[in-house]
Amino acid sequence: METLRYRYDGRTAPNDTLDHVLVGVVASGNLEVMIEPAALDGAMEIEIVTAARGFGQIWQAVLDDFAARHPLKDVRISIHDVGATPAVVTLRLDQAAETLQEGAA
Repeated sequence: METLRYRYDGRTAPNDTLDHVLVGVVASGNLEVMIEPAALDGAMEIEIVTAARGFGQIWQAVLDDFAARHPLKDVRISIHDVGATPAVVTLRLDQAAETLQEGAA
């Protein structure tokens, strides 16, 4: 297992009607993404626990793109991965961010 951590400056506050958002499932090449509000001085922190070692540059590229499109502030994102492709990672991150912003369960 490998743990990766990233931090981005954010601009958009999450909808405060939810205490967290969870999308995806950890099984058979997929991943789960959880977003929780957190007092982070305007930052977005992302922690990834992955079974696929050595893909830090790819994670960095996917997360840089996500942070540019969804500059959330004061949120902690936890990702548990068992080898999802970058397209699936992007899909799950987008689903979680959209759900958080909508305030839907």
